[in-house]
This record gives sequence, structure tokens and C-alpha cells, in this order.
Amino acid sequence: MKFAHAAVRAALLSTISVASIGLASAAQAQDEGVEATDAAAEEEVAFDEIIVTATRRDQAAQDIPLAVSVVAGEQLANAGVVDIRGIQQLAPSLKTTTGQSSATGAVLTIRGIGTAGDNPGFEPAVGVFIDGVFRARAGVALAELPPIDRVEVLRGPQGTLFGRNTSAGALSITTSKPKFELGGYAELSYGNLDEIEAKVGVTGPVSEQFAVRLDGGYHKRDGYIKLANEDGRVNNINRWFARGQAYFENDDINFRLIADVAKTNEDCCGALNTGSGFSLPLTSTNNAIAFIASNAIEALSANPLAGGAVGRDGIVRPFDAKGRVMATTPGRGLTEKVDEWGVSGELNWDFGGATLTSITAYRDWKALRDQDIDFSGLDRAYRDDYRTGMKDFTQELRLQGSAFNDKVDWLVGAFYMNEKLTMTDTIRFGTQADQYTDAVINGLTRSVALPTGLQLYGTLGAGVPLFGQVALATNSALAAAAAGNTALLALFTSPLPRTPAGAGQVADKYSVDTDAIALFTHNIINISDSLSLTLGLRYNYEKKTIDTDLNAVSPTCAFFQNPATLPYRQALQASGLFSGAYLLGCNPAVNSEFNGIRSDKRSESEFTGTARIAYKVNEDVLLFGGYDRGYKSGGYNLDRAGFDSVLLGGNGAQLTDLEFGNESVDAFEVGLKTNLSREFQFNASLFHSTFKNYQSNRFLGNNFVVLNYDELVSKGIELEGIIRPHPDFVINMGYTYLDAKVSDPAAGTDDGQQASNQPKHAITGGITWTPRISDGVNGLIHADWRYNSDHYPVNDPVAKPFTGNDGYGIVNLRAGVNFGDGKYSVEGYVENLFNTYYNITAFPIPEQGNSFAVYPAPPRFYGVKLGVKF
Repeated sequence: MKFAHAAVRAALLSTISVASIGLASAAQAQDEGVEATDAAAEEEVAFDEIIVTATRRDQAAQDIPLAVSVVAGEQLANAGVVDIRGIQQLAPSLKTTTGQSSATGAVLTIRGIGTAGDNPGFEPAVGVFIDGVFRARAGVALAELPPIDRVEVLRGPQGTLFGRNTSAGALSITTSKPKFELGGYAELSYGNLDEIEAKVGVTGPVSEQFAVRLDGGYHKRDGYIKLANEDGRVNNINRWFARGQAYFENDDINFRLIADVAKTNEDCCGALNTGSGFSLPLTSTNNAIAFIASNAIEALSANPLAGGAVGRDGIVRPFDAKGRVMATTPGRGLTEKVDEWGVSGELNWDFGGATLTSITAYRDWKALRDQDIDFSGLDRAYRDDYRTGMKDFTQELRLQGSAFNDKVDWLVGAFYMNEKLTMTDTIRFGTQADQYTDAVINGLTRSVALPTGLQLYGTLGAGVPLFGQVALATNSALAAAAAGNTALLALFTSPLPRTPAGAGQVADKYSVDTDAIALFTHNIINISDSLSLTLGLRYNYEKKTIDTDLNAVSPTCAFFQNPATLPYRQALQASGLFSGAYLLGCNPAVNSEFNGIRSDKRSESEFTGTARIAYKVNEDVLLFGGYDRGYKSGGYNLDRAGFDSVLLGGNGAQLTDLEFGNESVDAFEVGLKTNLSREFQFNASLFHSTFKNYQSNRFLGNNFVVLNYDELVSKGIELEGIIRPHPDFVINMGYTYLDAKVSDPAAGTDDGQQASNQPKHAITGGITWTPRISDGVNGLIHADWRYNSDHYPVNDPVAKPFTGNDGYGIVNLRAGVNFGDGKYSVEGYVENLFNTYYNITAFPIPEQGNSFAVYPAPPRFYGVKLGVKF
């Protein structure tokens, strides 16, 4: 499916453009529909006010001069959303992806802007806040969601009120708090792939001023990616959470205390080799390497590349994406364990003329991962007990009140965060590391004159000569020098020292200590009953201190870095093989040249802010426009592969090689919010954002690097709203047109290519019908969908035919009944109704030339859910 711009515009003009902001009303409509009578159904239907806290005040969503999508908890349940990744089904400007790790590789983007890459040193551009508490990384917020009141998707920079690193926007999640009446629920679901999900909760009063709440859940499901070389599956679910709350309120004070714990023990995330590179014409070095590498893996693996490979017979086997079969080395798992817990307290104290809000939180999050990082059945390289952890303490204070007879609604505040980040990386060589290098070098050196090719380590047998032997035989001056030098002769007639299994990073230890401080003010000036001006300013200061202790063992690295081996290295350089041999045998990720203990620090400060004007044409129409200045801090790329080797012309390891600068954004927006009739709500916004020094984390085949691109411009249009002709029937749809272009002539991107993984057109919609069947019995029929136009998960021209996504749509369905006045419910659900396949993300496979792998979309899920409430 491909949409031309004209076709999209025509489709939009011929349909009702509505969107996610109405999803909250849809959920409320279901509750109203349960109690509605036939007589009430004939009356005019009015929209309930949706109260949000996007301005850190309780305001009606339609009165805020800001583009915000609101999704209610009931709508999240209808759409089968279990964590923040599923919210994109309901909000077209939001896109969520997961790469090689669910814990550390989750990415959120709003209006095409986000942060990709598996590196905890690289922070997100979309801030996640749960009950006002900042979550430092997207993966930290991926635990199962507890019962939700609403989710607010704040589009565009939120640098004034919502803490640090919200240059693209913010996701604010408000969970259900304790109630002063006894109540509870229990839910049990069972679906295909042996999926089981159970959630329970209870709430009630302890006294007239004190209430408590306890929620918990368990979720498991078998994996949907099969392993080719052993029994087993990956991309499964196995997690649980528990959450307790206490709430106190009197006339002047309310205080909410939350404590939670969550654990996962899963196998994630499987990637499929697309069969690219070696199925291209062998007219480039990278294509040739891909072809050679695929044949080497085919010959050395217990099972060939799953999902597309060149067989030893030279036949290219087709890539079967929908088969979702991944080749891994037996015994090299994709284990991913996450342990997290946290506690927070929110105090609101009304002094009469002003209200003080204090939010104090501490969170402890840690992950342990194993990974087969050669993405094949060959035992080339792996990660063994990679560990990362974050301990975050945050404190926010706000004082808000009014002055000049309510003409000015003022707010001042302060924010502090201390984060202690630790990471231990453990990339190691497998048992076939030297065999793979020999096989690739052998393929590159075969010719008519030398049909056997060459090898370096001697793993291919006596019938294949060593490089040094051929160098001596073809260079008379070298042979003469070696004849009188026993050590030089041995250097060229001996194989390179073999790499023992498990060599590589003994432990690369990183720690980053961050202190962030901010002072801010946000003020709404009511010029008249119809006209208001919002002015905000924030001062940000941040300091990062990094300490590293890097320790790797590699015989090949030691060999090439030994001054005594200079003649051998010179001979390799003369043959044109040195760079390839050095990078294969001494990969930057394990290069022992970079060993050592180092420290560095950086600090920065920045002003951000907002200026917005709103004009109420009447009670049903609001016009607004504004400017926002946003900012995202710089930091360090925690990957020794970011250093440059002296042997390849660099200046060696220094922590400034890993440093990257901050990014800033100037964003403009105009829009309107309307209730065009008692049954129809319609909102629209136009936006234009210019990012300077845009941060991008890219995998370049051997290593991750952080680049600061000169400029990225994101512009487009968003249309949203709802139609509700009857209390128990709601239709909602949304549309986003996005033009997000990167421009940096120095980086070779001056053509203004669309940002990675960002469709130009996204359409979402949903229908919810909650008919009354009989006394005490009500039905539910819900469908939601999202359409993404053509887009490319990785910006590489060679990769596009293999990894690009044609336009596709995802449809979810849910239907059921509740009876006993809503106490009992039975529902059936289907996610991804048409079993649509697409590539979530893509990347170049390490050391395999123009070969690319993809993370596949989940297949169709279906099941039944039972519920009881009291």
C-alpha cells in the first residue's frame, strides 16, 4: 500500500478526521452507556471535560494551548496495551520501537524525533513520567502497566515544566490512586502461544482521611521467533509486578505514597538475517564480503543462516520473514533479566493563596543480558552477563497560585536529579572466531593465480598457505632478510596466535554520575476573558562525571601492537589486507590497545522556555500558537569501540572520543481545538521544529557511534478529534503528516533524507460500541487500527530493498459482555488481526559487509479474558 499526498488529502477530506484525544471520552462513554436508558440516548450528547495536568495544573484538555493526545485507561485495556510500546496504536504522532534489547534498546519518538541505539549512556528525547516521576530511560518504563487513569502524549518540546531531556515531547502516565470506598478486581486471560495474564487489585479506606491500594500482576507467553539450531524460542514474555499505595487527604493537604517492584526474566530480542548483500551483484567490496561471509558461516555452522543464505551449492535461498526463524549458536542465549523497584511521595499543600507540590522519588533499576552478537549459527562472538544499572533520586518542588484578581496564574519551581549509572560490558570471542577470520580472508584472496587463497591462523588445514609464507615466496628482499634472521623467519612462517574461547572483554566497567539542577517558572496571563498569554522559562545545569576501567585480552591485538611484528604488518598493508585482518582479529569492541583506567567530566547549562498565546473565539473554539525552546543534554557513548586505533591512523583512546554534545530545538506550533457540535470534536495543529546538533546513535557495522548532525527539521500537520452520536457509540480517528529531514553535508546527509523509521503518513482510528443488551447486561465491541505509510528502518540505500516497509496497517479487535451490573465480564480479543508483517528496526550485521538484519513484528495474538469486580 502506497499513498500519494493527493490521495491522502482526498481520503482525509472525505472522512471524519478524529484522534486520540477523544479516546478518553470513548472510555467514559462506555461507562455512561452502561447506565443510559433509551430515553437518555435520544437526548443531545455532550462531551465530558477531560482533565489533564499537561501544564502541571488541573485543566480541561480543550482549554490548553498545546497539542496533547489523551488516552484513558479503559481505552488502553480495549486496545490490549500492556506497556508503553502499545500506546502508538492510539496516537499517530507517537512511534515506539524495540531493537536488540527490550530493556536498553526501547525507543520512543514524537513527531519523528527520538533516540535510537542500545547504549545506556545515550538518553531519550521523549521523557517518560509516571505519576509525576521522571523515568530516566524508555526501557526503565517498560514494566507491565498497573491500572491507568490516563496517558497524556505531549507533542513538541516540553523543556519548561517536564524536567530534563524532553526535546521531542513527553509521555505522562497517571495511574489509578486509592479510593475511599471498598473495591477490587481480578482478571485472567489466556491466549495463543500459551499466554497467561493475571491481574488483581484491591482498594479501600482505612479511615475517613486515609485510603490504601494494592495491585499486582503476572504475564507470560511463549516466544514467537524460533531458533534454527536448537529447540527453543525467543521474544517471549515472563514478568510480574506488585504496587502498593497509601493516600491521605484533609481540607488542606493530600499526600500519596507509592512503592513498586517488578521483575522480568525473558529471552529477547531475536533478529532475522534478510539475505541481503550476498544476493546483490558482487561489484563492491562490501557485497563481496557479504557473499564470502555467508558462505563461511554456511560452511562452519551446524545449521546455515536461517531465513536466507547462499548455500555451498551457490544457490541463494529466499528470506522468509513471516517464518520468524533465527540462527543462533547453540548455548549462546538471549537472556534478559530486569529487576527494578522504586518509591515516591507526592505532597500537595494548599495554603489558601498558593499550593505547594513536592514530588520525591528514588528508583533502582538493573538489567542482565546475554546475547549472540554475530547473528548466525557460527560461534563467532557473544555477550556474557552484560550488566547495567541506574539509581535515580529526583526531587521536584512547585509553588502555584494566582494574583491580580486571578489575572495571573503563576507557578515557580525547582528540580534536582542525581543518577548513578553503571555498566559492565562483556563482548567475547567464541570458539570459531579464528576460523571465521580465516574463511573471510581466504575468500578475499582467492584468484586464478592462487586458487587456494590464504589464511592467517592456520585453521583451514595445510592445503591453504599462510599469508606469511606467500609473502616470503613473492618478495625476494623479505626472503633474503629472513634467511639471516631466525625471529623474522619464524614471524612469517608461523600462523597468528590463536584466540582462546572467551577472550575479549574481561570486563569493561563504566560509571557515570549525573547531577542535574533546574529552576523554572510557568505563568498564564489572562489578558481578557477570551485572550491569554503563557510565558515560561527554565534554567538547566548538568554535570556528568565518568570513570572507566577497561580490560580486554586479545592475542591478535597484542600481536599487531607488538613493535617486533612491524614487518608482518607492513607486508599486510602492502597487500591491502591489513585493515580487514586487523578489524576481524582485533575488533574495536575488544581492542586491548584501549585498556586502562580513565576519568573525565563535562558540564553544561542552557535556558529553555515557552511563549504561547490562546484566543477563545467562543466557548467551543480555541485558537492557539506558540514557540518552545527545548534541549537535550550531552554525554558519553559507553562503548570502547568509539575510540580510534593508532594502527589505523587514530590518536588512541581518550574519553573525549566518546563524548557528544547537547542538542537544542526551536519549535513553532499553531492550532485550534473545537467542539463543532454537541457530538463532534475536532482539533488540528501545524508544527515546525528545527533541531541543532541533533544527536543520533548509529551502528556502523563494527561499533556504535554517537553523531551530532548539523540540523534536523521536523514539520507537519496533525488532525484529531472524536464523534459521539450516542452515549454508547464512539468513533475516533487521527492523522499525522510528518516531514522529518536530516541535513549535514559533512556527514554526507545533505540530501535531506527522512529520519529513520518515520512514515510520512500515520492514520489511527477506533470504534467503541457498548450497547445495553438487557437489564444488567451490556456488550462491548471495539476495533482500533493504525496505518503507517512506506518508511525505512535504517537509512542506508543498499538496505532499502531488504529492510524497507511498504505501507501497512495493524488492526485489533475486542468483543465481550459484562453482566451483574458490570461485576462480571467475558471478552475475546485479537491483536494484529490480519497477521501483518513489518520490520520493526534494522541494522547492518557486524563484519558481514552489506548484510542487514531486521527485528520482526509480532504475529497475530488472540485469546479470552475473564474479569470480576466488586
